[in-house]
Amino acid sequence: LYKGNVMQAGRRSPHSMYSEAVATMEGGEEEAYNQDDATGFIALNALRLKASARQAK
Repeated sequence: LYKGNVMQAGRRSPHSMYSEAVATMEGGEEEAYNQDDATGFIALNALRLKASARQAK
């Protein structure tokens, strides 16, 4: 291949870790993602960003 490119069209594997049931953000009886968990992540990430902003001043 000279001065070209390759674009992958897809892939398959019998050992895929992808699961449509887990990938969804929708709630349900067996919800995989609790949207309330984002609050804690945002608060922790904000601490890092605030400390970085203070040092940059």
